Amino acid sequence: MTRSTMLYTPPPFDPKAPPVRINLLSDTQTRPTAAMREAMARADVGDEQVGDDPTVNTLCERVAELMGKEAAVYMPSGTMCNVTATLVHCRPGDEILAHETAHIIAREGGAHAAIGGFQVTQLKGPDGQFTPETLRKALHPRTRYQPPQTVVSVEQTANIGGGTIWKKAALDEIVAIARQHGLVTHMDGARLLNATVASGISPRDMTAGWDSAWIDFSKGLGAPIGGVLAGTREFIDAVWQWKQRLGGSMRQAGICAAACIYALDHHVERLADDHANARALARGLSQISGIEVQEPETNLVFFKPDGAGIPGDKMVAALRQRGVTLAMMDGRIRACTHLDVNASQIEETIGYVREIARGA
Repeated sequence: MTRSTMLYTPPPFDPKAPPVRINLLSDTQTRPTAAMREAMARADVGDEQVGDDPTVNTLCERVAELMGKEAAVYMPSGTMCNVTATLVHCRPGDEILAHETAHIIAREGGAHAAIGGFQVTQLKGPDGQFTPETLRKALHPRTRYQPPQTVVSVEQTANIGGGTIWKKAALDEIVAIARQHGLVTHMDGARLLNATVASGISPRDMTAGWDSAWIDFSKGLGAPIGGVLAGTREFIDAVWQWKQRLGGSMRQAGICAAACIYALDHHVERLADDHANARALARGLSQISGIEVQEPETNLVFFKPDGAGIPGDKMVAALRQRGVTLAMMDGRIRACTHLDVNASQIEETIGYVREIARGA
């Protein structure tokens, strides 16, 4: 197979492309701050596989307390948080219920089917969310003719839905329905703290009643790696078996866990700045004739420039030539604000979009 036909390996950076000056591709693009790097360098470490990395242990204790759970485990990625959770909750042939645009369906390479043998029923609903009533209608009686419905999962915030926040009342009702029908509840917390900061609801209250939930540290919180999955002690004990099987057990992981602890101490409240920048970007884009913008609830701004006479992919390419990088996602352009993007860069990006639309 030649390089030009490779499907899965990320292509190398194009040396002919202009350097990226404004990175709105994703909040995964954040770089550790100087202070975070210093905390990592000072970290007290040990062998995480045998439980003697004190920094990892501190991180897990803090996240468990933050979310009101009995225990937690540090993972290399959010995908591994989701996959190990479903591997513990389900058996081959079981059914998971989630929104049709959820990470576990659209962003994890089919891992839940490939590794666990699970099927995921796709629930519809606007803005990346299904309603409690939609969940009720999707449930069926236990019968040998249909797969056992085992887990209901939500993604907080809903990425493809526009970074929307699941309302607490809806989450509580979904938990109640799940309990009534014997289902386990799992919360994909890829941007959970964006939701808690924007809503003013604590992580403990937001995840109350959910059997498993996790926080991603490598997105808006700015750490270079990792997520922390929380639940009961029995659940986390079972997750550890899958963590080992999948190669997620680490050695001196405290170097990376120190970045997560630093993020908890310094980068949570500042997520509000990202939300403010997202609102400013949406406001500026909406003032350009022909640009259709979804009002952001957190740090994701989805927009379509087609009405201005230029398709989304052409707009993304034109912005890239100006040193601004964004993503095409679900037929729209997605801009993601984070700690490496400031207010002046937001205004600069709006100016470029206006310039490109005018030229179109």
